[in-house]
Amino acid sequence: MIRTLIAGALLTAAAATSALAADASAGQKVFKSQCSICHSAVKGNNGLGPSLFGVYGTKAGQVPGYKFSEANEKSGLVLDAATLDKYLENPRGVVPGTKMTYAGLKNADQRADLIAYLASLH
Repeated sequence: MIRTLIAGALLTAAAATSALAADASAGQKVFKSQCSICHSAVKGNNGLGPSLFGVYGTKAGQVPGYKFSEANEKSGLVLDAATLDKYLENPRGVVPGTKMTYAGLKNADQRADLIAYLASLH
């Protein structure tokens, strides 16, 4: 298995522990089971939700061709490891008014793996 360290971000203590063991391959499985119903990992392939190809490290609400909620567009968030960890755990808590109806991924290890996978999409 390929191990990926999520670098360059200030992580919460829980995310930092999980990030040390983050596995992009495992994250791809999480993506397929939890995210792919609404999101694509293919550039420009927006669906119910935006394509997540290349979003890691970018400003939230900026995927071309996708109409985000005003809340996402104006959130000012940068989709780094720490922000994604918080957002994926509780999207509506982090960005009230988001169109994302997903309740959140509560498992910190799965979030770390998913973030490693998203970081690999470029």
